Amino acid sequence: MKRYINPYSFLILLAVFISACKVSKDVATPKAELPANFRNAANTSDTSSIADVQWKSFFTDATLQKLIDSAIVKNYDMQIAVKNIEASQLLFKQVKWNYVPELNLNVTANTNRPSNNSLNGLSTSQFLGTKHVEDYNANLALTWEADIWGKIRNQSRSALASYLQTAEAKKLLQTNIVASVSQGYYNLLMLDDQLAIAQKNVKLNDSTLRIIRLQFDAGQTTLLAVQQAEAQRLSAAQLVPGFEQNIAIQENAIKILTGSLPDRIERTARLEEVAIPDNLSAGVPSAVVSRRPDVKSAELALTIANANVGIAQANMYPSLTITGSGGLNTFKASNWFTIPASLFGTVAGAVAQPLLQHRQLKTQYKVALVDREKTVLQFRQSVLNAVGEVSDALVKIEKLKTQQGIIADRVSTLQKATSNANLLFRNGQATYLEVITAQSNVLQSELDLATVQNARLNAVSDLYRSVGGGWK
Repeated sequence: MKRYINPYSFLILLAVFISACKVSKDVATPKAELPANFRNAANTSDTSSIADVQWKSFFTDATLQKLIDSAIVKNYDMQIAVKNIEASQLLFKQVKWNYVPELNLNVTANTNRPSNNSLNGLSTSQFLGTKHVEDYNANLALTWEADIWGKIRNQSRSALASYLQTAEAKKLLQTNIVASVSQGYYNLLMLDDQLAIAQKNVKLNDSTLRIIRLQFDAGQTTLLAVQQAEAQRLSAAQLVPGFEQNIAIQENAIKILTGSLPDRIERTARLEEVAIPDNLSAGVPSAVVSRRPDVKSAELALTIANANVGIAQANMYPSLTITGSGGLNTFKASNWFTIPASLFGTVAGAVAQPLLQHRQLKTQYKVALVDREKTVLQFRQSVLNAVGEVSDALVKIEKLKTQQGIIADRVSTLQKATSNANLLFRNGQATYLEVITAQSNVLQSELDLATVQNARLNAVSDLYRSVGGGWK
Protein backbone atom coordinates (compact mmCIF):
# COMPACT_ATOMS: atom_id res chain seq x y z
CA MET A 1 0.00 0.00 0.00
CA LYS A 2 1.39 3.39 -0.96
CA ARG A 3 1.52 6.27 1.52
CA TYR A 4 1.27 9.90 0.48
CA ILE A 5 2.51 12.71 2.71
CA ASN A 6 1.25 16.24 2.40
CA PRO A 7 4.21 18.34 1.16
CA TYR A 8 2.94 21.39 3.08
CA SER A 9 3.17 19.44 6.33
CA PHE A 10 6.79 18.64 5.57
CA LEU A 11 7.52 22.31 4.93
CA ILE A 12 6.01 23.27 8.27
CA LEU A 13 7.98 20.58 10.07
CA LEU A 14 11.16 21.63 8.28
CA ALA A 15 10.65 25.24 9.35
CA VAL A 16 10.16 24.15 12.94
CA PHE A 17 13.29 22.01 12.74
CA ILE A 18 15.40 24.84 11.32
CA SER A 19 14.22 27.25 13.99
CA ALA A 20 15.30 24.71 16.65
CA CYS A 21 13.48 26.61 19.36
CA LYS A 22 15.07 26.50 22.79
CA VAL A 23 12.33 25.64 25.23
CA SER A 24 14.28 26.22 28.46
CA LYS A 25 16.46 29.00 29.77
CA ASP A 26 19.62 28.06 31.67
CA VAL A 27 20.39 29.45 35.08
CA ALA A 28 23.86 30.93 35.06
CA THR A 29 26.36 29.93 37.72
CA PRO A 30 25.53 32.24 40.64
CA LYS A 31 28.12 34.63 41.94
CA ALA A 32 28.80 33.44 45.44
CA GLU A 33 29.06 36.02 48.21
CA LEU A 34 32.78 36.20 48.94
CA PRO A 35 34.88 38.41 51.21
CA ALA A 36 37.81 40.40 49.86
CA ASN A 37 40.20 38.37 52.06
CA PHE A 38 40.00 35.32 54.25
CA ARG A 39 39.53 35.92 57.94
CA ASN A 40 42.87 35.92 59.81
CA ALA A 41 44.72 36.33 56.50
CA ALA A 42 47.16 39.18 56.05
CA ASN A 43 45.75 42.07 54.06
CA THR A 44 47.78 41.95 50.88
CA SER A 45 47.28 42.36 47.16
CA ASP A 46 49.25 39.17 46.50
CA THR A 47 46.93 36.69 44.73
CA SER A 48 49.38 33.78 44.75
CA SER A 49 48.40 30.72 46.73
CA ILE A 50 50.09 27.62 48.08
CA ALA A 51 47.45 25.71 46.06
CA ASP A 52 49.57 26.44 42.97
CA VAL A 53 52.54 24.60 44.52
CA GLN A 54 52.84 20.93 43.58
CA TRP A 55 52.59 18.62 46.56
CA LYS A 56 56.16 17.32 46.10
CA SER A 57 57.43 20.88 46.46
CA PHE A 58 55.20 21.56 49.45
CA PHE A 59 55.99 18.38 51.39
CA THR A 60 59.77 18.04 51.19
CA ASP A 61 60.35 15.13 53.61
CA ALA A 62 61.64 12.21 51.52
CA THR A 63 59.81 9.52 53.51
CA LEU A 64 56.56 11.46 53.36
CA GLN A 65 56.92 11.96 49.60
CA LYS A 66 57.29 8.20 49.07
CA LEU A 67 54.20 7.53 51.18
CA ILE A 68 52.09 10.09 49.32
CA ASP A 69 53.29 8.91 45.93
CA SER A 70 52.42 5.32 46.82
CA ALA A 71 48.97 6.35 48.08
CA ILE A 72 48.14 8.26 44.88
CA VAL A 73 49.04 5.23 42.74
CA LYS A 74 47.94 2.29 44.89
CA ASN A 75 45.11 3.58 47.07
CA TYR A 76 42.01 1.58 46.20
CA ASP A 77 39.67 4.56 46.42
CA MET A 78 41.86 6.31 43.85
CA GLN A 79 41.77 3.26 41.60
CA ILE A 80 37.96 3.19 41.87
CA ALA A 81 37.85 6.89 40.98
CA VAL A 82 39.90 6.19 37.84
CA LYS A 83 37.45 3.44 36.86
CA ASN A 84 34.55 5.85 37.42
CA ILE A 85 36.20 8.26 35.01
CA GLU A 86 36.60 5.51 32.40
CA ALA A 87 32.93 4.50 32.74
CA SER A 88 31.74 8.12 32.53
CA GLN A 89 33.88 8.72 29.45
CA LEU A 90 32.30 5.73 27.72
CA LEU A 91 28.81 7.03 28.51
CA PHE A 92 29.73 10.47 27.19
CA LYS A 93 30.97 8.99 23.93
CA GLN A 94 27.78 6.94 23.65
CA VAL A 95 25.53 10.00 24.00
CA LYS A 96 27.15 11.52 20.90
CA TRP A 97 25.58 8.69 18.89
CA ASN A 98 22.07 9.91 19.81
CA TYR A 99 22.26 12.24 16.80
CA VAL A 100 22.83 9.26 14.48
CA PRO A 101 19.71 7.52 13.09
CA GLU A 102 18.90 4.08 14.43
CA LEU A 103 19.37 1.40 11.77
CA ASN A 104 18.24 -2.21 12.18
CA LEU A 105 18.50 -5.25 9.94
CA ASN A 106 15.39 -7.44 9.98
CA VAL A 107 15.14 -10.87 8.37
CA THR A 108 11.83 -12.70 8.87
CA ALA A 109 10.12 -15.75 7.42
CA ASN A 110 6.65 -16.89 8.46
CA THR A 111 3.71 -18.96 7.30
CA ASN A 112 0.06 -18.42 8.13
CA ARG A 113 -2.66 -21.08 7.86
CA PRO A 114 -6.04 -19.37 8.25
CA SER A 115 -9.23 -21.22 9.11
CA ASN A 116 -11.12 -22.69 6.14
CA ASN A 117 -14.27 -20.99 7.42
CA SER A 118 -12.64 -17.58 7.83
CA LEU A 119 -12.73 -14.83 5.23
CA ASN A 120 -8.93 -15.03 4.85
CA GLY A 121 -9.10 -18.82 4.48
CA LEU A 122 -11.79 -18.68 1.81
CA SER A 123 -9.99 -15.89 -0.07
CA THR A 124 -6.68 -17.71 0.05
CA SER A 125 -8.17 -20.95 -1.26
CA GLN A 126 -10.14 -19.16 -3.97
CA PHE A 127 -7.51 -16.77 -5.34
CA LEU A 128 -4.18 -18.46 -4.48
CA GLY A 129 -5.20 -22.08 -4.60
CA THR A 130 -3.45 -22.86 -1.30
CA LYS A 131 -4.46 -23.18 2.32
CA HIS A 132 -1.50 -21.32 3.82
CA VAL A 133 0.32 -18.08 3.04
CA GLU A 134 4.08 -17.66 3.26
CA ASP A 135 5.88 -14.35 3.70
CA TYR A 136 9.64 -13.76 3.43
CA ASN A 137 11.11 -10.37 4.32
CA ALA A 138 14.65 -8.96 4.51
CA ASN A 139 14.97 -5.19 5.09
CA LEU A 140 16.87 -2.32 6.65
CA ALA A 141 14.75 -0.14 8.95
CA LEU A 142 15.86 3.41 9.78
CA THR A 143 14.46 5.61 12.57
CA TRP A 144 15.56 9.15 13.31
CA GLU A 145 14.18 11.70 15.77
CA ALA A 146 14.85 15.34 14.95
CA ASP A 147 16.39 17.25 17.86
CA ILE A 148 13.94 20.14 17.53
CA TRP A 149 13.71 21.10 21.20
CA GLY A 150 17.32 20.38 22.13
CA LYS A 151 16.63 17.15 24.03
CA ILE A 152 19.65 15.33 22.58
CA ARG A 153 21.81 18.43 22.94
CA ASN A 154 20.93 18.61 26.63
CA GLN A 155 21.64 14.91 27.05
CA SER A 156 25.11 15.52 25.63
CA ARG A 157 25.66 18.47 27.97
CA SER A 158 24.59 16.40 30.96
CA ALA A 159 26.87 13.51 29.99
CA LEU A 160 29.85 15.84 29.52
CA ALA A 161 29.26 17.50 32.88
CA SER A 162 28.94 14.08 34.56
CA TYR A 163 32.23 13.03 33.00
CA LEU A 164 33.93 16.19 34.23
CA GLN A 165 32.44 15.61 37.68
CA THR A 166 34.16 12.24 37.92
CA ALA A 167 37.45 13.94 37.06
CA GLU A 168 36.85 16.52 39.80
CA ALA A 169 35.96 13.70 42.21
CA LYS A 170 39.37 12.14 41.53
CA LYS A 171 41.08 15.47 42.18
CA LEU A 172 39.16 15.90 45.41
CA LEU A 173 40.08 12.41 46.52
CA GLN A 174 43.74 13.09 45.79
CA THR A 175 43.75 16.31 47.84
CA ASN A 176 42.21 14.42 50.75
CA ILE A 177 44.70 11.57 50.41
CA VAL A 178 47.67 13.95 50.36
CA ALA A 179 46.34 15.68 53.48
CA SER A 180 45.49 12.41 55.24
CA VAL A 181 48.89 10.81 54.59
CA SER A 182 50.80 13.92 55.63
CA GLN A 183 48.76 14.33 58.80
CA GLY A 184 49.12 10.63 59.60
CA TYR A 185 52.88 10.92 59.12
CA TYR A 186 53.05 13.95 61.42
CA ASN A 187 51.00 12.06 64.02
CA LEU A 188 53.54 9.26 63.77
CA LEU A 189 56.44 11.65 64.39
CA MET A 190 54.56 13.13 67.35
CA LEU A 191 54.03 9.67 68.84
CA ASP A 192 57.75 8.93 68.34
CA ASP A 193 58.63 12.07 70.29
CA GLN A 194 56.10 11.34 73.04
CA LEU A 195 57.38 7.77 73.37
CA ALA A 196 60.95 9.08 73.69
CA ILE A 197 59.79 11.64 76.29
CA ALA A 198 58.03 8.94 78.33
CA GLN A 199 61.05 6.62 78.18
CA LYS A 200 63.38 9.44 79.21
CA ASN A 201 61.10 10.32 82.11
CA VAL A 202 60.98 6.70 83.26
CA LYS A 203 64.79 6.68 83.45
CA LEU A 204 64.73 9.96 85.37
CA ASN A 205 62.18 8.55 87.81
CA ASP A 206 64.29 5.41 88.21
CA SER A 207 67.23 7.57 89.26
CA THR A 208 65.09 9.51 91.72
CA LEU A 209 63.55 6.33 93.16
CA ARG A 210 67.00 4.81 93.66
CA ILE A 211 68.14 7.84 95.69
CA ILE A 212 64.99 7.83 97.81
CA ARG A 213 65.41 4.14 98.57
CA LEU A 214 68.99 4.77 99.67
CA GLN A 215 67.74 7.54 101.95
CA PHE A 216 65.03 5.22 103.27
CA ASP A 217 67.60 2.54 104.02
CA ALA A 218 69.66 5.18 105.86
CA GLY A 219 66.61 6.26 107.84
CA GLN A 220 66.54 9.72 106.29
CA THR A 221 63.06 9.45 104.75
CA THR A 222 59.84 7.49 105.18
CA LEU A 223 58.26 4.57 103.33
CA LEU A 224 55.66 7.03 102.02
CA ALA A 225 58.35 8.80 100.01
CA VAL A 226 59.42 5.51 98.42
CA GLN A 227 55.80 4.63 97.58
CA GLN A 228 55.08 8.02 96.00
CA ALA A 229 58.28 7.90 93.96
CA GLU A 230 57.39 4.38 92.80
CA ALA A 231 53.87 5.52 91.85
CA GLN A 232 55.35 8.42 89.84
CA ARG A 233 57.67 6.02 87.99
CA LEU A 234 54.77 3.67 87.19
CA SER A 235 52.67 6.60 86.00
CA ALA A 236 55.33 7.47 83.44
CA ALA A 237 55.97 3.82 82.59
CA GLN A 238 52.33 3.15 81.71
CA LEU A 239 52.54 5.76 78.96
CA VAL A 240 55.17 3.74 77.07
CA PRO A 241 52.98 0.78 75.96
CA GLY A 242 50.16 3.20 75.14
CA PHE A 243 52.37 5.20 72.78
CA GLU A 244 53.79 1.99 71.29
CA GLN A 245 50.25 0.79 70.60
CA ASN A 246 49.25 4.09 68.97
CA ILE A 247 52.39 4.05 66.83
CA ALA A 248 51.57 0.59 65.48
CA ILE A 249 47.96 1.59 64.77
CA GLN A 250 49.04 4.78 63.01
CA GLU A 251 51.58 2.88 60.90
CA ASN A 252 48.88 0.41 59.89
CA ALA A 253 46.50 3.23 58.93
CA ILE A 254 49.11 4.91 56.73
CA LYS A 255 50.04 1.62 55.08
CA ILE A 256 46.39 0.94 54.26
CA LEU A 257 46.09 4.45 52.77
CA THR A 258 49.03 3.61 50.53
CA GLY A 259 47.39 0.38 49.39
CA SER A 260 49.84 -1.84 51.30
CA LEU A 261 49.53 -4.44 54.02
CA PRO A 262 49.95 -3.18 57.61
CA ASP A 263 53.66 -2.97 58.45
CA ARG A 264 56.30 -0.81 60.07
CA ILE A 265 57.24 2.49 58.44
CA GLU A 266 60.93 3.32 58.46
CA ARG A 267 61.62 6.96 59.32
CA THR A 268 64.56 9.03 60.46
CA ALA A 269 63.08 12.54 60.80
CA ARG A 270 61.97 14.05 64.08
CA LEU A 271 58.90 16.18 64.59
CA GLU A 272 60.89 19.31 65.44
CA GLU A 273 62.94 18.90 62.22
CA VAL A 274 59.93 19.22 59.89
CA ALA A 275 60.12 22.66 58.32
CA ILE A 276 57.03 24.84 58.12
CA PRO A 277 57.05 27.30 55.19
CA ASP A 278 57.23 30.93 56.23
CA ASN A 279 54.92 32.17 53.47
CA LEU A 280 51.61 30.34 53.67
CA SER A 281 49.55 32.50 51.34
CA ALA A 282 45.98 31.30 50.87
CA GLY A 283 45.39 33.64 47.94
CA VAL A 284 42.05 35.40 47.48
CA PRO A 285 38.64 33.81 48.18
CA SER A 286 37.46 34.21 44.59
CA ALA A 287 40.18 31.80 43.43
CA VAL A 288 38.80 29.01 45.63
CA VAL A 289 35.94 28.55 43.14
CA SER A 290 38.36 27.58 40.38
CA ARG A 291 40.83 25.62 42.55
CA ARG A 292 38.65 23.51 44.82
CA PRO A 293 37.49 20.28 43.12
CA ASP A 294 34.36 20.02 45.26
CA VAL A 295 33.28 23.55 44.33
CA LYS A 296 33.94 22.83 40.64
CA SER A 297 31.87 19.66 40.97
CA ALA A 298 28.99 21.66 42.48
CA GLU A 299 29.26 24.10 39.57
CA LEU A 300 29.09 21.21 37.08
CA ALA A 301 26.03 19.88 38.94
CA LEU A 302 24.26 23.10 37.93
CA THR A 303 25.06 22.36 34.27
CA ILE A 304 23.49 18.93 34.70
CA ALA A 305 20.44 20.44 36.41
CA ASN A 306 20.02 22.94 33.55
CA ALA A 307 20.20 20.09 31.04
CA ASN A 308 17.64 18.04 32.98
CA VAL A 309 15.21 20.96 32.94
CA GLY A 310 15.62 21.24 29.18
CA ILE A 311 15.07 17.51 28.69
CA ALA A 312 11.98 17.48 30.94
CA GLN A 313 10.45 20.44 29.12
CA ALA A 314 11.26 19.02 25.68
CA ASN A 315 9.39 15.83 26.61
CA MET A 316 6.16 17.86 26.76
CA TYR A 317 6.48 19.10 23.18
CA PRO A 318 5.80 17.28 19.90
CA SER A 319 8.52 15.00 18.58
CA LEU A 320 9.24 14.56 14.89
CA THR A 321 10.27 11.06 13.89
CA ILE A 322 11.23 10.01 10.39
CA THR A 323 11.23 6.32 9.55
CA GLY A 324 12.12 4.38 6.46
CA SER A 325 12.63 0.80 5.45
CA GLY A 326 13.63 -1.01 2.31
CA GLY A 327 14.55 -4.51 1.25
CA LEU A 328 13.18 -7.68 -0.29
CA ASN A 329 9.70 -9.14 0.19
CA THR A 330 7.95 -12.10 -1.41
CA PHE A 331 5.31 -14.78 -0.82
CA LYS A 332 7.59 -17.53 -2.11
CA ALA A 333 11.03 -18.42 -0.89
CA SER A 334 12.17 -19.18 -4.40
CA ASN A 335 11.45 -15.56 -5.45
CA TRP A 336 12.89 -13.94 -2.32
CA PHE A 337 16.04 -12.56 -3.95
CA THR A 338 14.54 -11.87 -7.38
CA ILE A 339 15.55 -8.33 -8.23
CA PRO A 340 13.95 -5.92 -8.94
CA ALA A 341 10.60 -7.71 -8.55
CA SER A 342 11.04 -8.34 -4.77
CA LEU A 343 12.32 -4.87 -3.93
CA PHE A 344 10.17 -2.60 -1.74
CA GLY A 345 10.62 0.66 0.16
CA THR A 346 8.63 2.93 2.49
CA VAL A 347 9.27 6.36 4.01
CA ALA A 348 7.13 8.01 6.67
CA GLY A 349 7.19 10.99 8.96
CA ALA A 350 5.31 11.22 12.24
CA VAL A 351 4.63 13.94 14.80
CA ALA A 352 3.77 12.70 18.30
CA GLN A 353 2.29 14.97 20.95
CA PRO A 354 1.80 13.58 24.51
CA LEU A 355 -1.82 14.07 25.65
CA LEU A 356 -2.92 11.92 28.57
CA GLN A 357 0.55 11.84 30.13
CA HIS A 358 0.89 15.63 29.99
CA ARG A 359 0.26 15.96 33.73
CA GLN A 360 3.00 13.45 34.52
CA LEU A 361 5.48 15.18 32.20
CA LYS A 362 4.61 18.58 33.65
CA THR A 363 5.25 17.26 37.17
CA GLN A 364 8.62 15.91 36.05
CA TYR A 365 9.43 19.34 34.62
CA LYS A 366 8.50 21.10 37.89
CA VAL A 367 10.57 18.62 39.88
CA ALA A 368 13.53 19.35 37.58
CA LEU A 369 13.09 23.07 38.30
CA VAL A 370 13.09 22.42 42.04
CA ASP A 371 16.19 20.23 41.72
CA ARG A 372 17.91 23.05 39.84
CA GLU A 373 17.10 25.48 42.64
CA LYS A 374 18.51 22.98 45.15
CA THR A 375 21.67 22.71 43.06
CA VAL A 376 22.15 26.49 43.19
CA LEU A 377 21.85 26.39 46.98
CA GLN A 378 24.28 23.49 47.19
CA PHE A 379 26.79 25.42 45.08
CA ARG A 380 26.53 28.43 47.37
CA GLN A 381 26.93 26.15 50.39
CA SER A 382 30.06 24.52 48.92
CA VAL A 383 31.65 27.94 48.41
CA LEU A 384 30.73 28.99 51.94
CA ASN A 385 32.20 25.78 53.38
CA ALA A 386 35.40 26.28 51.37
CA VAL A 387 35.90 29.82 52.66
CA GLY A 388 35.15 28.65 56.21
CA GLU A 389 37.69 25.81 56.02
CA VAL A 390 40.44 28.12 54.79
CA SER A 391 39.65 30.67 57.51
CA ASP A 392 39.68 27.95 60.18
CA ALA A 393 43.06 26.64 59.00
CA LEU A 394 44.56 30.14 59.01
CA VAL A 395 43.48 30.90 62.57
CA LYS A 396 44.73 27.50 63.74
CA ILE A 397 48.16 28.10 62.23
CA GLU A 398 48.38 31.57 63.78
CA LYS A 399 47.23 30.62 67.29
CA LEU A 400 49.08 27.30 67.42
CA LYS A 401 52.32 29.09 66.57
CA THR A 402 51.73 31.34 69.60
CA GLN A 403 50.87 28.37 71.80
CA GLN A 404 53.98 26.52 70.67
CA GLY A 405 56.17 29.44 71.68
CA ILE A 406 54.54 29.66 75.13
CA ILE A 407 54.76 25.91 75.80
CA ALA A 408 58.38 25.82 74.58
CA ASP A 409 59.25 28.50 77.16
CA ARG A 410 57.39 26.55 79.84
CA VAL A 411 59.26 23.35 78.94
CA SER A 412 62.59 25.15 79.11
CA THR A 413 61.72 26.60 82.53
CA LEU A 414 60.50 23.28 83.91
CA GLN A 415 63.56 21.42 82.63
CA LYS A 416 65.75 23.85 84.52
CA ALA A 417 63.50 23.54 87.56
CA THR A 418 63.72 19.73 87.46
CA SER A 419 67.50 19.86 87.24
CA ASN A 420 67.67 22.29 90.17
CA ALA A 421 65.22 20.20 92.21
CA ASN A 422 67.36 17.10 91.74
CA LEU A 423 70.52 18.94 92.83
CA LEU A 424 68.79 20.45 95.88
CA PHE A 425 67.27 17.07 96.79
CA ARG A 426 70.66 15.34 96.71
CA ASN A 427 72.04 18.08 98.97
CA GLY A 428 69.10 17.81 101.33
CA GLN A 429 67.72 21.25 100.49
CA ALA A 430 64.50 20.07 98.72
CA THR A 431 61.90 17.44 99.59
CA TYR A 432 61.09 14.41 97.48
CA LEU A 433 57.64 15.92 96.78
CA GLU A 434 59.23 18.91 95.07
CA VAL A 435 61.30 16.56 92.88
CA ILE A 436 58.29 14.39 91.97
CA THR A 437 56.19 17.47 91.19
CA ALA A 438 58.90 18.95 88.97
CA GLN A 439 59.33 15.68 87.06
CA SER A 440 55.56 15.32 86.58
CA ASN A 441 55.25 18.88 85.31
CA VAL A 442 58.08 18.62 82.81
CA LEU A 443 56.71 15.31 81.49
CA GLN A 444 53.29 16.79 80.81
CA SER A 445 54.74 19.95 79.31
CA GLU A 446 57.01 18.07 76.91
CA LEU A 447 54.06 15.90 75.82
CA ASP A 448 51.96 19.06 75.31
CA LEU A 449 54.70 20.64 73.20
CA ALA A 450 54.81 17.61 70.88
CA THR A 451 50.99 17.71 70.61
CA VAL A 452 50.96 21.40 69.67
CA GLN A 453 53.79 20.96 67.14
CA ASN A 454 51.80 18.16 65.50
CA ALA A 455 48.58 20.20 65.53
CA ARG A 456 50.37 23.08 63.82
CA LEU A 457 51.72 20.82 61.06
CA ASN A 458 48.26 19.30 60.63
CA ALA A 459 46.80 22.79 60.29
CA VAL A 460 49.31 23.55 57.53
CA SER A 461 48.27 20.36 55.71
CA ASP A 462 44.63 21.30 56.17
CA LEU A 463 45.25 24.76 54.75
CA TYR A 464 46.93 23.22 51.70
CA ARG A 465 43.92 20.95 51.19
CA SER A 466 41.29 23.61 51.85
CA VAL A 467 42.67 26.02 49.23
CA GLY A 468 42.56 23.23 46.65
CA GLY A 469 46.17 22.08 46.63
CA GLY A 470 47.51 18.58 46.24
CA TRP A 471 45.90 17.39 43.00
CA LYS A 472 48.28 19.00 40.50
